[in-house]
Amino acid sequence: MSVNIVSPGILALLQDAGRFGKHQIGLTNGGPMDPLAFHWANRLCANPAGATAIEVSVGGLKLEAQQALRLAVTGGEMPLKINGVPTERWQTHCLKAGDRLELGYSQRGCRAYIAVSGGGFDVADDFGSTATVVREGIGGLNGSALKAGDELACHADLDAQCWRVPAAEQPIYSKQVTLRVIPGYQQHSFSRTQQRLFFHNSFEVSDRCDRMGYRLTGPAVSSNIEGILSEGICLGAIQVPADGQPIVLMNDRQTIGGYPKIGSVLSLDLAKLAQLLPGDKVSFTPITIDCAHNALHLAHNRFIAAQLEPLCSEEK
Repeated sequence: MSVNIVSPGILALLQDAGRFGKHQIGLTNGGPMDPLAFHWANRLCANPAGATAIEVSVGGLKLEAQQALRLAVTGGEMPLKINGVPTERWQTHCLKAGDRLELGYSQRGCRAYIAVSGGGFDVADDFGSTATVVREGIGGLNGSALKAGDELACHADLDAQCWRVPAAEQPIYSKQVTLRVIPGYQQHSFSRTQQRLFFHNSFEVSDRCDRMGYRLTGPAVSSNIEGILSEGICLGAIQVPADGQPIVLMNDRQTIGGYPKIGSVLSLDLAKLAQLLPGDKVSFTPITIDCAHNALHLAHNRFIAAQLEPLCSEEK
């Protein structure tokens, strides 16, 4: 079985849950920018957690099923059509050989995920993961973004049951978000005035945002550190370079860096940031490490406890 990429749209990448434990050789994590939408797509297809799916940025992807299969589309509000007929996201769909799926361009939320049942797309891994990191040339198909004509192998799945994510569990994508921040050990290099400036103002997503990082524009924030030795950088770290405009580091970030960091965005909230488009608004609020742990546990338990809704044959 296989899926043919008719058009990749703006950017389409194969991603699993991410590549971990490789920072010491300079390889970053990769993985889905919106893990919640990614995991829901796989759950709709009864796949193992972290199975390889397609991440679509902004929209425009078109694919064709070469055999009968089940798939699910979650994430940003990209209009979904199957054989030219508008249909719903956040549920499983049964496709026959020759059926075409098309994602339009999004105006709210910019990352969508396409998972196929039977264990996800069958792709060889690099360094223990199929996550595509184009800058490093690893993962996916030959370390690059998907192109028209690419064939993605997948396994047969004879289960015809289709499911839907309950409306209460579907994220609402906004053009203005507040991100929770765990202050870091370099927080005190920012004066109290500079910290108030950072936490009591909003910033705008610039057009310089990608899978490496989101550069924000707003009031300039400064640190009294003139320079530091490069050190390891965690997911969500908020770097403040000399121009005072914060950069939130994302999945494909470099593994080391030397800018002062005021803190790190809670990993749960990075999905909200990853769904923003240039011009959208961001503000920050500080939380403790204990609050961060509680939020992560509650979100995990909520995902596990949520029940999918079965679809009748008329809704498929």
